[in-house]
Amino acid sequence: MPALGADELGAWLALLHGSGIGRETARKLLSALGSPQAVLAASRATRLQVIGNAAVAAMDTARESAAASRDERWQTTLAWREAAPGRRVMVLGEPDYPAWLLQTADPPLLLFLQGRADLLAAPGVAIVGSRRPTPQGAENARAFAAELSAQGWTVVSGLAVGIDGAAHEGALSAAGSTIAVVGTGVDIAYPRSHRELAARIGEQGLLVSELPLGAPPLAAHFPQRNRIIAGLSRGTLVVEAALQSGSLITARLASEAGREVFAIPGSIHSPQAKGCHALIRQGAKLVETATHILEELAPQSPSRSTGREPVAPSEDPVLHALGHDPASLDVLVARSGWPAHELNAALLTLELQGLVARLPGGLFQRLERA
Repeated sequence: MPALGADELGAWLALLHGSGIGRETARKLLSALGSPQAVLAASRATRLQVIGNAAVAAMDTARESAAASRDERWQTTLAWREAAPGRRVMVLGEPDYPAWLLQTADPPLLLFLQGRADLLAAPGVAIVGSRRPTPQGAENARAFAAELSAQGWTVVSGLAVGIDGAAHEGALSAAGSTIAVVGTGVDIAYPRSHRELAARIGEQGLLVSELPLGAPPLAAHFPQRNRIIAGLSRGTLVVEAALQSGSLITARLASEAGREVFAIPGSIHSPQAKGCHALIRQGAKLVETATHILEELAPQSPSRSTGREPVAPSEDPVLHALGHDPASLDVLVARSGWPAHELNAALLTLELQGLVARLPGGLFQRLERA
C-alpha cells in the first residue's frame, strides 16, 4: 500500500493525538465531516453541531497550546517512518485495514506498524496470561504457540513478561509468526528485558500500537491495548491468570466481539489457575492441547473473507434493515439476522461514509445524501 501523504498523516496525528479529544468524539467528527483535514478546517459552529460545547472547548484549548508539539510529533513520525523499511501508519478506512479488527465495537482509528503488515490479514489466535507464570504455564504457552504457528496461525499477544513473552518466543520458533500489540509507542521496547525479543518481532513478525511514538508504559494504556489483541484474533487462549488479571479483560473483550475463548485448567490450589477456572465456568472452552483450539476454529477458514464488499446505498442490506426510522442494535439484529459484532462493523463503516448517524440511547438513524 502507498504510504499516507505527509499532509494527510499530519492531519490524522493532529486530530487523534493533539486535539484534546478522545476516540469516540473523533469518530463522530469524522463521520460527520469525512476526513481529519475537514475536521481541523471546520468552523467552531460546525463542530458545535456535532460534538457539543465541552468537546469543542477542549479542541480550542489544545489548538492554542499545542501547535508546536503537534508539528514536532508530525516531523518525528515522518522521520521514524522513513528511517527503516516495514514502518507504516495505518488509518481506519484504508483497503487493507484488518477486517477482524473492524468487527469490534471500538476499532482504533490509527495504528503504528513495524514489521510485516501482511500479518494483519492472517488468521490469528491470541495467547495471554500471567506476568508471573509457573514454569509449567510458561512452557504451555510456548508449546501451544509453537503448534499453532506450525499450523499457519499467527500468535497475537502483548509483549509483557511471563506468558506473553513465552507465546511470542514459541511462535517465532515455528513456521508461522507473531504480532505484539504494545502498550507504549511502537518505538519503545517495554519491558526492557524484552528489547531483543521486540527487535526480533519487528523483523520477523509485527509490532503494533495505537499510541503515539514515545508514549510511556502508563497503566491506562494496557486495557486499551487488550481490545486490539482480542480484536485481531479469531480466538483467545488464557494460559494462566489470577482472578484480578488483565488477561480476563482480554477474554471478556474477545467474547463481546463474538470470538472464541479458551482456557487451560490447572490445580484447584493454584492462584494462577483461578482465573482460567472462572472463565471455564462462564463458558470458555477447556483445552488441553493445541488441537482442541484448531478443531474449534477449523470452520473459520483462513481464506474466508470477513470484509464487506462495497455496494450502492440502495442495495446495502444494513441500510435496508434500518429503514428510515431510528432503530436499536437489537432491532437490527432481529431484522437482518446478522450477528451483533458484524452489524457493529457494518454500521461503523456506514457511519464513516456519512450514511448512518448514532443517536442518544443506542439508536441508529439513516441519513439521506442530498
